[in-house]
Amino acid sequence: MKNVFAMLLAVLMLTSAAALADSDLAYVQDKGVLLVGITDFEPMDYQDDNGNWIGFDADMANAFAASIGVKAEFVLIDWDNKLLELDNKSIDCIWNGMTLRPEIEAVTACSRAYANNAQVVIVPKEKAADYQTVESLSGLQFAVEAGSAGEDEAAANNLSYTPVPSQADTLMEVKAGTSDAAIIDALMAAAMVGEGTSYEDLTYTIGLNSEEYGVAFRAGSDLAAALNEYFAASYADGTMLATAEAYGVQAAIIPQN
Repeated sequence: MKNVFAMLLAVLMLTSAAALADSDLAYVQDKGVLLVGITDFEPMDYQDDNGNWIGFDADMANAFAASIGVKAEFVLIDWDNKLLELDNKSIDCIWNGMTLRPEIEAVTACSRAYANNAQVVIVPKEKAADYQTVESLSGLQFAVEAGSAGEDEAAANNLSYTPVPSQADTLMEVKAGTSDAAIIDALMAAAMVGEGTSYEDLTYTIGLNSEEYGVAFRAGSDLAAALNEYFAASYADGTMLATAEAYGVQAAIIPQN
């Protein structure tokens, strides 16, 4: 009987160890840091005057990390390589105004939607009246972030485009005149173009779609469920809505389970 008990105990210990090894949450808690893959994307992730990462996503990531007993560390990534960075554990999640798309959800564990967005067209302000319909965009050369929802929209609408490393680069392209227009996230457009910004001579015209943001973890990761629980709690206590309002973001409705 003792031998049988010892065997059962050994099996249980091995099972527990395997479960722990497969737990992304335990992996992150063991190393004490959540590596958050981002780009410089106001109002979601950007640096203040002291070099600290702030923004709606950055603030929420810091709060979530604290809720699971670790610190958030922000890692600038090439957006086109985000899935590779995630799989090789250079980062633990992609949390940077990431549009929930079928091709992403198929190979990662994604959180529920937490914010609403759209892809919009950016053009020089003096030309805005000429580009108020999708049909009017034909013949323009667009700059889009490689691997982004903006690139998807350019392709879906049969527009001519050049992929560049980041959404910020698309604005530089239009300002410099090397591209006629850009397609970027509406939230970024609201924060970075127009009066009082570095791109006062640019504006956004039409929206090409509507979409939702989510956070991606490695396939099978239990961190997605943990984040969904945090989202539900922070929405219920008003933290998420207050943070969204502070950065001009439209939070998605989080159902209470």
